Amino acid sequence: MFSITVRDHIMVAHSFRGDVFGPAQRLHGATFLVDASFRREQLDEDNIVVDIGLATRELGAVVAELNYRNLDNEPDFAGVNTSTEFLAKVVADRLAERVHKGALGEGARGLAGLTVTLHESHVAWASYERAL
Repeated sequence: MFSITVRDHIMVAHSFRGDVFGPAQRLHGATFLVDASFRREQLDEDNIVVDIGLATRELGAVVAELNYRNLDNEPDFAGVNTSTEFLAKVVADRLAERVHKGALGEGARGLAGLTVTLHESHVAWASYERAL
């Protein structure tokens, strides 16, 4: 399996419901390093997985929709604990939509899947992997 990874970051504010979250139940900020890895079994006719420039642009567009937002105030996340794991899925699903709409080029239609990883720090991160 071949893969490429592009990177961006987001800064959000949010809070959690539930004792398991301890002090994070209060409103707090989070900065995530965001990696999106695209994979396919065989390289395309240009010997690439996907156009890195297009992948970078589309990841940037997806994270821009979340950047500098208080997620507690976003209608899409009403009543939801926007955990790192949950946000990794949101980013992956939004990237997948862009792949299916052709935003990463026709060659991207041959992608097998993608994994999005949100790094909370240098010692903790969460990922979501999905098929395309």
